[in-house]
Amino acid sequence: SGCRLFTTLTHMLFLLSCLLQNYYQNKLRLALIGQSLFGQEVYTNLRKQGHRVVGVFTVPDRDGKADPLAVVAEKDGTPVFKFPRWRVKGKPITEVVEAYKAVGAELNVMPFCSQFIPMNVIDHPAHGSIIYHPSILPLHRGASAINWTLINGDKKAGFSIFWADDGLDTGPILLQRECPVEPNDTVDSLYNRFLFPEGIKAMVESVQLIADGKAPRVPQTEEGASYEGIQKKSNSKPAEAIHNWIRGHDKVPGAWAVIDGRTVTLYGSSMLGESVPAGQPLEIEGASQPGVVTKNGLVLYGSDSKALMVKNLQFEDGKMIPAAKYFYSGDTARVELTDDERKIAEEIRGIWKGILSNVAAIEETTDFFKSGAASMDVVRLVEEIKQRCVGLQLQNEDVYMATTFQDFIQTFVRRLRGEDQEEEMVIDYATKDVNNMTVKMPWQCFINGKFEDAENGKTANTINPADGSVICKVAYASVGDVDRAVAAAKEAFEVGPWGRMNPRDRGTLLYKLADLMEEHQEELATIESIDSGAVYTLALKTHVGMSIQTFRYFAGWCDKIQGKTIPINQARPNRNLTFTKKEPLGVCAIIIPWNYPLMMLAWKSAACLAAGNTLVLKPAQVRTHTPAYITTDSVVDFIPAGGMVGQRLSDHPDIRKLGFTGSTPIGKQIMKSCALSNLKKVSLELGGKSPLIIFSDCDMDKAVRMGMSSVFFNKGENCIAAGRLFVEESIHDEYIRRVLEEIKKMKVGDPLDRSTDHGPQNHKAHMDKLVEYCEVGVKEGATLVYGGKQVDRPGFFMEPTLFTDVEDHMFIAKEESFGPIMVVSKFKDGDIDGVLNRANDTEFGLASGVFTRDINKAMYVSEKLDAGTVFVNTYNKTDVASPFGGFKQSGFGKDLGEDALNEYLRTKAVTVEY
Repeated sequence: SGCRLFTTLTHMLFLLSCLLQNYYQNKLRLALIGQSLFGQEVYTNLRKQGHRVVGVFTVPDRDGKADPLAVVAEKDGTPVFKFPRWRVKGKPITEVVEAYKAVGAELNVMPFCSQFIPMNVIDHPAHGSIIYHPSILPLHRGASAINWTLINGDKKAGFSIFWADDGLDTGPILLQRECPVEPNDTVDSLYNRFLFPEGIKAMVESVQLIADGKAPRVPQTEEGASYEGIQKKSNSKPAEAIHNWIRGHDKVPGAWAVIDGRTVTLYGSSMLGESVPAGQPLEIEGASQPGVVTKNGLVLYGSDSKALMVKNLQFEDGKMIPAAKYFYSGDTARVELTDDERKIAEEIRGIWKGILSNVAAIEETTDFFKSGAASMDVVRLVEEIKQRCVGLQLQNEDVYMATTFQDFIQTFVRRLRGEDQEEEMVIDYATKDVNNMTVKMPWQCFINGKFEDAENGKTANTINPADGSVICKVAYASVGDVDRAVAAAKEAFEVGPWGRMNPRDRGTLLYKLADLMEEHQEELATIESIDSGAVYTLALKTHVGMSIQTFRYFAGWCDKIQGKTIPINQARPNRNLTFTKKEPLGVCAIIIPWNYPLMMLAWKSAACLAAGNTLVLKPAQVRTHTPAYITTDSVVDFIPAGGMVGQRLSDHPDIRKLGFTGSTPIGKQIMKSCALSNLKKVSLELGGKSPLIIFSDCDMDKAVRMGMSSVFFNKGENCIAAGRLFVEESIHDEYIRRVLEEIKKMKVGDPLDRSTDHGPQNHKAHMDKLVEYCEVGVKEGATLVYGGKQVDRPGFFMEPTLFTDVEDHMFIAKEESFGPIMVVSKFKDGDIDGVLNRANDTEFGLASGVFTRDINKAMYVSEKLDAGTVFVNTYNKTDVASPFGGFKQSGFGKDLGEDALNEYLRTKAVTVEY
């Protein structure tokens, strides 16, 4: 064995020596001619590959700072030459050329070379010269290639590495790479995503191809070749062409328009959907129609009447402002100060002087930051002024957006006068005097931050299940309302403040929402009670109370969503770093059921918003009010149910995730539609027939009490309700007797009466279904011990019902009632595996439970039960930190807990070679 080991080691050493030999063969002596971080990365990676850089030729230092390429080369001891020019009056400078030739390069590598290199330098090395060019040559030859890729609306971007000739970008092609252009790509995004990282790799690959004698020389065709420079602007174009023009011109020289007689440069363009936010009109010289200054930016219209959004504007003096602030910037009409305001302004001048002690005097044009102020100075300035003017709504951002003293005073005065306050939201409440209070209920659609009627003008009545009376009318939404809501949510995600918000700030807003809900919890519980029939005390504790807890729990997660680093095999001689990022999906849709209107909204939307998404919310058609009550932000759009609303949400191509709670048949249809439309992500919480197994060694008092709760909690309209109880034979009769005693004590009545145990069923159609369910059970031979009928009083009240002698083949043993109907079967003493087989003999798997004092039995049963949740010696014990969701035809995906966040996030893997 020792000989075999020696032989193996010898063979491995031989292979290693071969690998090293191969690594160091076919390497070249290189001259790098260029500059920038790109040039630095090409230099570093070429050296890692074993090539020898014999000279770096870059640009002279600027303001005492060397170019990044020069910095790294000098650190390595590589000869560095910083020639200001290579030619004078078109002729090569002899000393420069001789200095270059002296390094003895076999190949010139020119990454982003901005200087004009003489041909006797280009052609001097044995292998000539290769150059990187940021376009798919021959298209867009010239210096503005990246810009013209966007200006022309090209669907593909890319780069070429070519052999230099006297045309500098007309030589034969060595290698090309391309990538798709996204609708809102900019020069920066294209460069950072593709042109920079892939260009570096391609330069290194090209050099190795030359060293190995495998580099192609593909002649460039003149077909499609273009030499184009930046041209004058024109506003009389389709919207997409204007969008391409703005993003293609980037910051230098910048696309511009004439507004109020002044040249204004436009930055941050993105296309808009059909929904255009409201705002103030703004005349744009040469435009097909006036622009609109909205809360999200400046909307411009093309000649085709389509719209685009511009985020930022820059004036001729260099100051940049958010386009949304155009009418409030210091560059528009300036306000005249009153005598009192001038006195305060002079006091503020003194505050500035106290902070900027190095400045001799605070002039009107003194710039806060150019004078040396830092972020802590911003806080001090704002707080000192707020201390002087109590109640003033001044923010740190105001200092950053008005950096000169004169502009800051203008902003301050507008704040002082209240001119910049947002418009108060107009809500057409339906009001009702009930439960010793007046409750206010929004009833319209909520789209893009405003309550408004449904597009078709239709409404529908909502009914109080306690007496059958009309609570009020609600908007009956249409497909058009869905499209407008999705467009608004998409805009809020892509160009609105929500998509750019710091995660911690997002958490602060969710905490604030929870605080507001707690402040109005009695009103919310009252609405929930009259709207869904929930007993008021339960609505206060669970429907509302758990909703508040849910928003607070996920608010805490906002700034703790993080990826991880992953060790991967290194690509020697390079090394690799792989890490993952958790990103929001975009626009999400949530469809919630009628049994817990507010709590189901919280369970899904809190995780969705914490992850950074925007959402469109569809409540159940019969239960609308508490979801509408808390929907007051433009990142959430609220669509009261209409005929095709759910289907349109499933089909919509701009929705990236749909979360649904409801029946299994509808869930299947949703999943199919989501797959056929755009393969949107789906999470489904569907039907259940949750088994509860009660063994003879249980705590009988607890098993009776919790068994009752497992069925009758929230009138049985509970997704995890115990749909079937299995009671061990030796205690069966006693258990039924004690349950019957407790059922008879239950008070059925007005849900607002604090002593009521059991309120009305949610709506009439459901009430009728429950009566029919009981009739089927009797016909099949089950024993109706108690109930089974509607209570003889106004409203939709069902008697708490108890069935025994239920056999496995019966309809009521297999199908969910979703009502206050206890279905009991007995099982033989000691037959643990037998009862488990019966409990698992269902296509549902939402929840389950077991009662026993034997911990070994409890753990065995909990392991074998095929359900997403198992309760042991308890039931209905859900918590915001514990994941909730089912198996099999009860659906997939989780609400609550950390798992719920992953339903609304995507994982991006990033691998960096260094």
